[in-house]
Parts: sequence; structure tokens; C-alpha cells
Amino acid sequence: MTERRRRILLIDDEPVVLDSCLAILEGGEHDVALASSGAEGLDKARAWAPDLVFVDLKMPGMSGMQVLDVIRSLDPTVVCIVFTGFATIGSAVEAMQLGAYDFLPKPFTPDEFRTMIRRGLERRALVVERAALRREREALRENFAAIVSHELRSPLAAVQQNLFVTIMELEGVVSEDQRRRLERMSSRIGDLLALVNRWLRGFSIDVAPLKDGFRPVAISAPVANAVESAETEAVRKAVEVVAAVDPAAMVLGDEGALTEALLNVVGNAVKYSREGGRVGVSAVCRDGKVVISVTDTGVGIPAADLPRIFDAFYRGQAGESGVAGAGIGLALTRRIVEAHGGSIAATSDPGRGSVFVITLPAHGTPVPVLEGAPPEQLSKGETG
Repeated sequence: MTERRRRILLIDDEPVVLDSCLAILEGGEHDVALASSGAEGLDKARAWAPDLVFVDLKMPGMSGMQVLDVIRSLDPTVVCIVFTGFATIGSAVEAMQLGAYDFLPKPFTPDEFRTMIRRGLERRALVVERAALRREREALRENFAAIVSHELRSPLAAVQQNLFVTIMELEGVVSEDQRRRLERMSSRIGDLLALVNRWLRGFSIDVAPLKDGFRPVAISAPVANAVESAETEAVRKAVEVVAAVDPAAMVLGDEGALTEALLNVVGNAVKYSREGGRVGVSAVCRDGKVVISVTDTGVGIPAADLPRIFDAFYRGQAGESGVAGAGIGLALTRRIVEAHGGSIAATSDPGRGSVFVITLPAHGTPVPVLEGAPPEQLSKGETG
């Protein structure tokens, strides 16, 4: 199947600009459409689906800024480049905010025009590929719960149920050793079911609707809940958990989801701490942000694992701790934090400990809209 030729739409009210661009592109490998006004350009954009749009900033009637705004709403993967004879800092910033990729000041040479086309089409290819990967990832997440539930959870639950009945029916018939073996089998199946349930929790939960129920939350509440939930394991390992929270630290969010996100972090800090270790949890207000830090004196994270520990199903080396997570908790934590307009990062000194930092907008700060793939982050995860 022949690949569709790349489409370039040129919008400018100056005929000399359109004519010169058309002459430069004539006989080339791209399809070209021309428009002499913003309204005409938008009509052609809707009907023609261009890959790359050049638009003049200063036009009578509909301005280039307005055209950019509409094109972005039509198809955010279209790459827009601005023609301008007024290359001021103010117009540059405004156009970039509305989705412009770059600028081409007038007058321009044929080589400058061709270079800008090449860069714009390369950008377009990357944006389209990223959008396709994001759709595939979302499709995988949506299908994962059904697949796991049907193929794993249902058979395991059936075996577990039959074991419960078998153990009850054989009470007083089997020997003590046989009873213990049956109970160990039931216990191991219970562990597998718990693992499957964590997978389902991590992938089936849709964090997007959380925003509909956001309310002002004192961050001290989810911190206290997370510390309390981690206390049993902390006592077992004689790990001291110390929390210091600014009572004025407020965020707009969902208290239950924030508790779950923090529990994954605090629980990991306790799990990977040595016996008799210490975990510190702090939350402060700083520059319009609520900054939550979780510090441990545990085994730390190998440098090779650090960039990937927020990836779903990624499990780093168990290392000195001898334990490994399911690779779900921190992936879910990142999704919850990002749904709250925040970010999560971490650093680690292998053998000495790790530091998580969750940053959330303080109450009263607008929650930013996240687009595209999650930003790359320094990170710490279920390995330290």
C-alpha cells in the first residue's frame, strides 16, 4: 500500500508569500494547499487534514493566533509553524502557548523554508507516533483487567474455594502433616490471588474521574492514614516511622486516592528498610506547592533500576533486602499524583537509603492539564 504524501497547508494574506512558497515546493514530494485568510485556512484544515500548517500571525479578520487555537482543538497532532514579520518575544510566547512549534520570520530563503518543513514533518512523525503509543497503552490497560480476571483470578478463586471445602470435609480424617500441606497450598493460592488483585487494582482503576470529586484536603490526613496502615510492618521490623507535617498544607484532591498513593511510598520505605531502621515523612508548603518527602535508611536502589521503577510491572533487583514488589504500586502512585496535577521523583544512594519527593499544587493553585506521555523522572520504586 502506497503511503500518503505529506500535506502542507499555507495560510497567508500576502499573495507574494503564497506564490513564493508554492514555487519552492513545486514538483516536490509534498501535497500543498493555499489559503489567503484564516477562515479559508480553517475550512481547508477541516476538509483536508494537513500534517503541517504554516500560518501568518498578522492577517485581517481572523488572526493567526485564532487559527492556531482552532487547529489545536481540531487535531493536536498537526504541527503549526508561524510566518511573522513581527518576531517579538511577546508574539513568540503567545503563539507557542497556542501550540506553534516554531517561527519563520519574513523574508525567508528557499533553504530556510525547506529546513523548516523538514523539521516540522519530523516533529509531526514523532507526535503521531507518541499518540499511537499512548492509545495502545490505554487499550492495554483497559483490556488487562478483563484478561487477568478471566484467565487468572477466576480459576485461582475456584481452586481456593474447593480447597476450603476439602479441608473442612477432611477434618479428622487426614493426618496433621497432610492438613498442614493442604493449608500451605491454600495459603500460597491466597498469595497469588492477592497479587492478581493488586494487578487489577493498578490497571483497572480509572484515575481521571477522581477530579470530579476533588475537595480541599489537609495533607496531614492522608499522611496519617498511610503511616497508620504501614505501622504493623514497621513494628514487626522495629522500624521507626516519624512524620512531621505542616498543618496548613492543603491540596485539592481525593483523600482516599492520596492515602493510597502515599501508602505505596511509605510502605515501600518500611519494606526495604533494615530492621531497626528509620523512615521519615514530611510535608511542607513551598512556592505554591505542597512538597511531601519520604526518606528511609534502607538498602537503596541500584542506579540501573532508578529510571524505570515507575513503569508498570517493572521489578528491580531484590538486592540486599531480598524482597521484590509486584511492580504495580508505584505505577499507580504516579498516575494518582499526576491526576492531582503533581509529580513524583526520587533519588537513592545504594546501601544507604532513598528519598521520594511528591509535589502537589497547594490548594488555590490551578491543576495543570497533562498531555502526552508521562515526563521522564528521576525515580525510586519498589526496590528500595
